[in-house]
Amino acid sequence: MATPIIDIKGLHKRFGELHVLRGVDLQVNKGDRIAIIGSSGSGKSTMLRCLNFMETPSAGQILIDGELVGREKGKNVGGEVEMRYSESELSEVRKRVGMVFQQFNLFPHMTVLQNVMEGLTRVRKIPKAEAREKALKQLNKVGLGEKVDVYPGRLSGGQQQRVAIARALAMEPEVLLFDEPTSSLDPELVGEVLNVIRELADEGRTMLLVTHELGFAYHFANRVIFFADGVFHEIGTPQEVLKNPQRERTQKFLERFTAFSF
Repeated sequence: MATPIIDIKGLHKRFGELHVLRGVDLQVNKGDRIAIIGSSGSGKSTMLRCLNFMETPSAGQILIDGELVGREKGKNVGGEVEMRYSESELSEVRKRVGMVFQQFNLFPHMTVLQNVMEGLTRVRKIPKAEAREKALKQLNKVGLGEKVDVYPGRLSGGQQQRVAIARALAMEPEVLLFDEPTSSLDPELVGEVLNVIRELADEGRTMLLVTHELGFAYHFANRVIFFADGVFHEIGTPQEVLKNPQRERTQKFLERFTAFSF
């Protein structure tokens, strides 16, 4: 059996007294398209941020292509495995696990092309000519090849988010994480971003998507996770979780979404 691209074992995250992730286990295989749903504060975004170490896990292990990230330093009083990490190691992980955020996080003083090139030249140390070529390729992929010399402030929210996706793609990650990528957009701009994500799915890319767009999740995902209180409350195919949920908490959550069809 193939080694999972990401293997999460007993992942915990605490912010002081707040226990946000409570022992999450998940295997992500090549080509998986996993949609993660749940109420605000349930732990969805925190889990994604732990996967590329924007947040440092409090306990548990994350393996990338079978290799453990960090070194075990012992167990805490609850018996949870705690790890220590080096910044150089985490920098390498972030090259392999790309992330697209709710907010676009573009540099306002840089053009669209410069924003996409920045990670290639600074992080991957790629020569500028090669970085430009790679950046142009990804901007064309997301339909923004004609906007290369435009500054972010002159773009719509949907266009800015597509630039952010191109920036993540340019780094050639093995896995793409999307943290509610349409939540900051006006409704009429949501579709253009979801269309790009759907095209990436059709290419067979490995992706985890936190979203409230349940109709899109139904068609996009091969697995859906319903997150509640820091744990996976229900997990299965889109048909199982979104159309035939077995647990009452999932059923009540989905009752609030009556305006979508799939």
